[in-house]
Amino acid sequence: MDRSGVIDRSEAARGRLDRATAHLDPPFAVVDADAFEHNAVALAGLAAGKPIRVASKSVRCRDLLREVLSRPGWRGVMSFTLAEALWLIDGDVSNDILLGYPVADRTSLARLCSNERYANAVTLMVDSIDQLDFIDSVCPPDGRPPLRICLDLDASWRPLAAVHVGVRRSPLHSAAAVGALAADVARRRGFRLVGLMSYEAHIAGLGDAPAGRPLYGAAIRRIQALSMPELLGRRGAAVSAAREHADLEFVNGGGTGSVAATAADPSVTELTAGSGLFSPTLFDAYRAWRPNPAALFAASVVRRPGPGLVTVHGGGWIASGPAERSRLPMPWLPDGLSLLGAEGAGEVQTPLRGAAADHLRMGDRVWFRHAKAGELCEHVDTLQLVRGDAVERSVPTYRGEHAPAFL
Repeated sequence: MDRSGVIDRSEAARGRLDRATAHLDPPFAVVDADAFEHNAVALAGLAAGKPIRVASKSVRCRDLLREVLSRPGWRGVMSFTLAEALWLIDGDVSNDILLGYPVADRTSLARLCSNERYANAVTLMVDSIDQLDFIDSVCPPDGRPPLRICLDLDASWRPLAAVHVGVRRSPLHSAAAVGALAADVARRRGFRLVGLMSYEAHIAGLGDAPAGRPLYGAAIRRIQALSMPELLGRRGAAVSAAREHADLEFVNGGGTGSVAATAADPSVTELTAGSGLFSPTLFDAYRAWRPNPAALFAASVVRRPGPGLVTVHGGGWIASGPAERSRLPMPWLPDGLSLLGAEGAGEVQTPLRGAAADHLRMGDRVWFRHAKAGELCEHVDTLQLVRGDAVERSVPTYRGEHAPAFL
């Protein structure tokens, strides 16, 4: 990406990355510092003045989390696990961390309940009384500071009794269900209801213009257009129901794919985003806003099986989710390469086809983009931050720091 924010797949862009990392042997991963900063600024602009929590699982690098949180428009973290949240507090990344998911980690709960600093900084996610009972079984309310609680409103769209559009998440789908659980939290010792969260995955996490699938894209756009107004009304009613029992500090919503749309919801006070900072390939399918590719990984050419073909070593860094082509990494530079349908991206080798293959030599690099954001960091210990044609600095990933994030 150049400094104007224009996506660049030219030979000049490839040459810049090759020169910057000439001293490194693949496989390794880079983050284009200019693209990363451009995306952070753009997301804050889309949020229209509402603060954005950075989704840590989409970044998985404490140095980059600190960088984002130092920028206007960004405030607080949404973490994946409680162990990660405590580690981020210890590392002075943030003192405002919302767990994105309920917790069943007894060891981390015991640490949380034994430390008032942790208890004041962490907000636990809850969607049932069972989760409250579990917390009490680990840390009885008489022996701990009050724990901050956020309710998770399911944002899926259910236009008919047998139709479910969206992810299978919280059982709290109605304002009445939210109100009932809010009343239970308010009555129980040792808990303090401070927030409500609702993640519209079928809008924020589902591209509305997938390449080569125009009819599917049209169907997605129709579903999103019909479901968003329903969610606005239901979320507003749920917030009102929760506020009958507590003074909420925040109402969280959205994701990279719906920042602008969710920011327009008057009931939402803050957004969450993270993937848009790296811009994985799944976000190429969005019409509203397309971030600039910032994170890439390199693999070396080791074979030339025939005309128009090369093979790189490794490359099979597959993303989570449904086992389909959209979860494969994309060869990005040089432009004009594609995976073979019969082999895809492999653990030990990845063959590639295209006119650009005839110009690649043994040891040359092919640059790939991952399908998802933070999962790239599960394959490397460090990220090389590139600015211009030089590595500005190397920063450790969660893996490189042996983080407890995903235990």
